[in-house]
Formats: sequence, C-alpha cells, structure tokens
Amino acid sequence: MSIRDVYIVDAVRTPIGKFGGALAQVRPDDLAAHVVKALVDRSPALDPARVDDVYFGDANGAGEDNRDVARMAVLLAGLPVTVPGVTVNRLCGSGMEAVIQAARAVALGDASVAIAGGVESMSRAPWVLQKPERAFPAGHQQLHSTTLGWRMTNPRMPAEWTVALGEGAELVADKHGITRDQQDAFALDSHRKAAEAWAKGLYDDEVVPYAGVDLARDECIRDATSMEALAKLKPSFRPTGGTVTAGNSSPLNDGAAALLLVDEEGLRETGREPLARIRTSAVTGIEPQLFGLGPVAAVRRALEKAGRSFADLTTFELNEAFAAQALGCLAEWPELDREIVNPRGGAIAIGHPLGASGARLAGSVAHQLAAAGSGTGLAALCIGVGQGLALVLER
Repeated sequence: MSIRDVYIVDAVRTPIGKFGGALAQVRPDDLAAHVVKALVDRSPALDPARVDDVYFGDANGAGEDNRDVARMAVLLAGLPVTVPGVTVNRLCGSGMEAVIQAARAVALGDASVAIAGGVESMSRAPWVLQKPERAFPAGHQQLHSTTLGWRMTNPRMPAEWTVALGEGAELVADKHGITRDQQDAFALDSHRKAAEAWAKGLYDDEVVPYAGVDLARDECIRDATSMEALAKLKPSFRPTGGTVTAGNSSPLNDGAAALLLVDEEGLRETGREPLARIRTSAVTGIEPQLFGLGPVAAVRRALEKAGRSFADLTTFELNEAFAAQALGCLAEWPELDREIVNPRGGAIAIGHPLGASGARLAGSVAHQLAAAGSGTGLAALCIGVGQGLALVLER
C-alpha cells in the first residue's frame, strides 16, 4: 500500500468569543456547522457529496454538542446526508487530533476528501448531575460544571495528579524558575502581536464571522493592556507566592475551526492551490500535573519523524494555555528561535476554545506557510491530564 500525500486546501475559523460574550448565544453545533459550510462554500468546484468524512474535535460533548457534533454539523450545514461525521476527544488537543485522524484516512486511501476541525462553547457547557447510588435519595445532589477541568474524579487517582490546571502551571513555573514578570511580559507580547496581526489584515483570509453576531475579530485581545495593568491582577491559584493570574493565562472561550484535506485526486477536483502539506505528527504522555510540558517530547518526536530540526522551521504555533506553561516548553527547546513562535499572537490573547484550538493552530500554520511561499511549520499543544501533541506541515 502506498502512502498518499495529504494537502490542506483551505482553513477557516470563527472569531474567538469570550466566556459569556458575543458567541455565547450560539450553540456549539451551529458554530461547527458554520465553519463546515464556509469551508465548502469557498471551494465551489468541489461537489459536497465528495466529502468522504468529517472529523471534529470537541472536549466536552455533554450538552448541545449532542455527543457527535461532527455529524450534527454536517446536517446543520446542509451537506448531503450521505456525508458521515465522527467526533474525537483528546481534550485540549481534540481539534488537532481530528486533523491528524482525517489526514491519516486520506494518506491510507480511506478518504480522498475530508473535513477536519474542532469546536467548543465554554459559555454553554452544561452542569451535569451524577446519578445517585440508590433510588429516591432524600438529600441534596451536587451539580458539576463541565466548562473546564476535573469533575467527578475517580478517588483512585493520586492527589498530585488531580491538581487544578492553574496549579499545574505554577508547578511548571517552579520547575523552571519562571517569574511573574516573565509571564506577564509574555502575555503582553501575545496581545501586542495579535492586535498587530489583525490591524495588518493577516487574519482576513481565514476568519469567517458568524452571521447575526457583532464580532469581527477575536474578543479577548487587549490592545491597551500594559505591564502595569497586568501586575495589578492577583494570583488565581496560589494566594501567597503565586505567579499565575487571569492576565497571563488563556481565557475561557467559544469558537470553531475547520480545514479541508485532500489527496492528489481531491486536489484536482477543488481546482485550487493547497496552502500546505501535512508531513507528520506525534503524541506523547507526561505526569498529569506537569501537563504543560507535554509538547516538549511530542515536538522533538514529530521533528525527528519528519527528518527536520528546529533550525528548519519557518513558523511555530505553540498553544498558550498559560504563559508559565509556554515559557517552560520554550526553556526546554534552547535551540528554537523564539522569534518564529506565535508571530500573530497566541491563545492568551486570541483565546482557547478547547476543542477548536488544535484546528486553529494547524490552520494558522498552513496560512502562514502559504503567505511565506515555502517552508516548514509546526503546531503543538499541551493537553490536560498529561499529554502533548504536535503536527508538522510543509510547503
């Protein structure tokens, strides 16, 4: 069996909304359907019935996502009912996992045309109620939020594994001696680069606003923030001696992203020039409490599989779950040129809608490579409960 080349023809995303913000009234299945429809509409030469499968990442699934949001998106987007859809969950890496699984299907010949993406509405994540151990309980029952983090944790899990995500970022800061000022400076830079990218129109080719919602750009970007403003924020997870704040962490968000993946035959049917080609990917595990360092080994493994080094990279999109986490990873890649990392801003400014972020990163790398005309790009994320995921693209 020969392995086929896999091309990214196009990539789109919504503007990222803040928690309770402009996109909070939009259901996650509608967000997913929006980017799927926009992606198909932008390749009018391609018959939608030719889409062999739709892969979508979704870190929640407990509410309006309706378990298989990929299939819901297909139907709501008006694609033929013959187009199937599958939803995957690797928590924060779900959107990238969808891209990897779709690419694998195309590479192996199981599909010629596939859509991959991710979605999350953290605003609309429901509360869930655990079923009682016996019928007719007389006492009060507890609701658990599905927005973020651990819930209904198995008591067999070691306590050091189940710390809050922000405490995990504090542990990374401890491990690498990352100061509050360094984290705030990193966050400020994320906002600056994101604001500049929007002002220069660098996101115009990939962002597709949601009709009827007044949101033209990412909602959490703070053009006017400063080191002084960030310094006033209190630590969120360690009241005494803590360094991780709301200002140097990614916010809670809503949004969706999608990519069109094809083989050579599918490429001819679109009649378009591809943005980039998928080279390889890698996934690794790490101690759950040190999840923030998950990308370290995954990135090295992906580069090794691709026969590339950090010196070969044109651009690198590293998800900024926390400034401490991103800085911890960068500290373990001393040979990486930091100037190529998140050139258009990162998740601290843009936002981190969990299931969508991996697809957003992959799409951003593809658009950046297309703008450059050639090169090698890499996208990577840390994943809660201790995993890392990386994807290498080329043009």
